[in-house]
Amino acid sequence: MNEKRRIRASKRLALHLRHDPARIGITLDTGGWVGIDTLLAALAAHGFRLSRAELDEVVRTNDKRRFAYDESGTRIRASQGHSVKVDLALPVAEPPAVLYHGTVGRFLPAILTEGLRPMNRHAVHLSATRATAAKVGARRGAPVLLRVDAAAMAAAGHEFQVSANGVWLTAAVPPEFLQPLAADPS
Repeated sequence: MNEKRRIRASKRLALHLRHDPARIGITLDTGGWVGIDTLLAALAAHGFRLSRAELDEVVRTNDKRRFAYDESGTRIRASQGHSVKVDLALPVAEPPAVLYHGTVGRFLPAILTEGLRPMNRHAVHLSATRATAAKVGARRGAPVLLRVDAAAMAAAGHEFQVSANGVWLTAAVPPEFLQPLAADPS
């Protein structure tokens, strides 16, 4: 599979496994899972043929590990980032002392006033490294990095979860736990 097709397939999977399963006529279960055969048939019926081998390649090579198979290898789901109602059943986890969030400058004034909110997703996404946060922030322009005092948040009673692909999730980050940083990921 060439890179262009792999990216196109990954974007299509993200759309249907995170945001709009109904567009291709699939239903995610409460945990966000759908049968692989069901997914592949629905994609094909809507003009995007994807073989199981190609799906395996997308799941295996995705640099952000956005998708995961269940233990049986017969179901797939997005690791996080859903705007549709799902319960990933992730346990509460003790975060590292510091986490990071990447954004762009135009959002910084609102973030510093209101904190980080999940917007149309289920949780705020945080990164364990500056480099990852910078990469996330760069998707929309020049990245601005925020340092999140996760230890202080946890001590104040905020809960964290970590997804299968290492993204830290929390309901919101109040502004008092945020500090802007230079975008240099080193």
